[in-house]
Amino acid sequence: MAMSGGVDSSTTAAILCEQGFEVIGATLKLYENPQAKGNSSDCELAQKIAIDLKINHHVLDFSSEFADAVIAKFITEYFDGQTPNPCVYCNKKIKFGKLLDFAISLGCNRMATGHYAKVEYDKISGRYLLKQARDKQKDQSYVLYTLTQDQLSKITFPMGAMTKTTVRTLAKEKGLPNHQKPESQDICFVKGMNYSRFIKNYSGKVSQPGRFLSVDGKDLGGHSGIINYTIGQRKGLGTSFGEPRYVVNKLTDKNVVVLGKNEDLYSNSLVAGSVNFITFDVLKSSINVKAKVRYNQEPISAKVHPITEDQIHVEFSAPQRAITPGQHVVFYEYEFVVGGGIIL
Repeated sequence: MAMSGGVDSSTTAAILCEQGFEVIGATLKLYENPQAKGNSSDCELAQKIAIDLKINHHVLDFSSEFADAVIAKFITEYFDGQTPNPCVYCNKKIKFGKLLDFAISLGCNRMATGHYAKVEYDKISGRYLLKQARDKQKDQSYVLYTLTQDQLSKITFPMGAMTKTTVRTLAKEKGLPNHQKPESQDICFVKGMNYSRFIKNYSGKVSQPGRFLSVDGKDLGGHSGIINYTIGQRKGLGTSFGEPRYVVNKLTDKNVVVLGKNEDLYSNSLVAGSVNFITFDVLKSSINVKAKVRYNQEPISAKVHPITEDQIHVEFSAPQRAITPGQHVVFYEYEFVVGGGIIL
């Protein structure tokens, strides 16, 4: 049982114990960053709950692997003009990579987490499928699209059948000390800092000032560093233009941030790479799906075309606003995740 110290994983552990499973808890030590205050308090809380539940508990120091696979990639992609989602990489490399390997080494039959999603086995196709959670407001299937068939065959998400309200009620009934613990809305290793400040504090790298240009190439003044801006941003540009201006592109090779009007943010299509499909192995011909280009978006109808085995072209039924390189496009058929990829 992956125990983060949060209410979801703690409640999951309690439920699995009640169901008669032999449960072993594991909490990950992922970063040592004084500005972000680390996650030592979460580890201590998870340990306390494991003691209360009378289960064995391990604290695993994956901070070196996390720094290489998640934080370094986060920093590199920001300097490349992208807007990464480190939770996806952490799930792929750490939680369902290193931690799952550890669970298998202990002889566990399954690894459970507190994610809001479901895994189902389809007898007809012989494949494990990833399904949206019952609580659509909390559904986390978007950040789990990289899971492989081997990983899906060994994991379980008990929270997928519950609502958040039910979980907190159960946690209170079971006497869990974190039943009212608020959820973090930040990237775990940033903890309230803006991203450029974190990157400077952590790596010492500073984004150099450059120029704002309009979509037709006019110089609009200076910017403070390309990592300080994201596609779709309007506020915090540091300059007044007399009319609303939005970040519509970032040209890292020229250190240029392109500004335009709101209508300049809309696109009919995108190209994505590093694709992973769950309902089949390889996309061989075009398919119709529902697609999301950000975590909290309502899925929209789209057509996905293969380019290579690792790249796809996605056409939307209606223009999409602020499609952002580095983010992820994820495809659905009804409640099932078809697959997804990194927006290029």
